[in-house]
This record gives sequence, C-alpha cells and structure tokens, in this order.
Amino acid sequence: MSLQGHIVELQRRHDALKKEIEQEQLHPQTDELKILELKRKKLQIKDELAKLSISETRH
Repeated sequence: MSLQGHIVELQRRHDALKKEIEQEQLHPQTDELKILELKRKKLQIKDELAKLSISETRH
C-alpha cells in the first residue's frame, strides 16, 4: 500500500471511530469505558497520521 493509500485508510478509520463515539454518547446508558477505549484508538490513529504527514512533507 502506498503512503497516500495508508493515510486515506487511517483517515477512514478515524472518521468511523468518531461516528461510533458519537453514537455511543447518544445512548441513555453510556458505556464510559467503551467510549474511553474508542477515544484512545482514535487518538492513536491521529498521532500516526501526524507522523505520516510529517514524513510525507520531508520527502
């Protein structure tokens, strides 16, 4: 997979997690631990995207 393809896939996963978090927060009995885990995964993806963006601009 090309670098650009990897970035696009990470952005897709980031957006999917964002939507999943929003849906979880709509439930009357919100599972806070699940939301925290989803947010942690979303942040990891965001960090990876930032690293890839930096390396992409250096090339």
